[in-house]
Amino acid sequence: MKQIAPSESAVAMGAFDGVHLGHRRVISCVTFTARKLVPTVFTFDASPQELLKGEGDLRLTSCESKMRVLEGLGVRRVYMPRFEEVRSLSPREFVEKILHHTLRAKEVSCGFNFHFGRGGTAGSNELREICAEFGIEVSIVPALTVDGEPVSSTRIRKALLLGDATEAARLLGRFYSIDFPVAHGRQLGRQLGAPTINQPFPPGFLAPRFGVYTSVVTVNGKRYAGVTNIGVRPTVGSDGVLAETMIDGFSGDLYGRRVPVELVCFLRPEQKFGDLDQLREAILRDAQTARSLAAPYLQTQEAMI
Repeated sequence: MKQIAPSESAVAMGAFDGVHLGHRRVISCVTFTARKLVPTVFTFDASPQELLKGEGDLRLTSCESKMRVLEGLGVRRVYMPRFEEVRSLSPREFVEKILHHTLRAKEVSCGFNFHFGRGGTAGSNELREICAEFGIEVSIVPALTVDGEPVSSTRIRKALLLGDATEAARLLGRFYSIDFPVAHGRQLGRQLGAPTINQPFPPGFLAPRFGVYTSVVTVNGKRYAGVTNIGVRPTVGSDGVLAETMIDGFSGDLYGRRVPVELVCFLRPEQKFGDLDQLREAILRDAQTARSLAAPYLQTQEAMI
């Protein structure tokens, strides 16, 4: 996916943190357009609130993960400018300079609660009015509801904080995924006979409920069953919150790589064991359970995308 648009485009706009089912409805307006336009997304690496005020909701999705999901949905270009490049633009300047001139947009879609322009003062109705001056069609997408409530990143965060990976997956349309770079650890897993990869959570990202999850891990295009512990490893300790994953049937060096780890379901809370032998026994039990629960998802390219 490229950052520039030499061809006319259909542009979906939003922060798209998580790229959940509601976001997908906005994006589908540009990927299934009847005209020969390049499906494009305008977004930021972080939420405008975080970029404006230095504070905001904890992120669900890394930039790399977002790009991977968008590509899987049929997006062919992503325009992700530095926030400083657009924050001072008035609503009309944004449409003229970004949508009309830079992206050559002919169609635009956004959520009902989309805001843009200097200070985020303009909403979707203003977008439609200004775009009309430049011959750009605008689709404003209403909220998508599941069980009578809107699908939102906030709702997904609440599910993950409760350890409800199943509910999060239902709202995302795929399993919640961690893809932070694999870091060096103390190699205690090798001593326990269960080598693991460690993925520390960077500042600003949401960490799901501490505990052990069945997971699916993708390495070099192949999917493996995994057991992922999220937390601070109370038995042996850690320097911060991390995801530690044992990958069933895999051996190799993954240090420094971004390895997607999808959380399938919650198994048990994180707990402190009396010694390493008890920890080893628990890991082996968890691995046996995870192997069975993950089996249905090992043949698909990316579960439920």
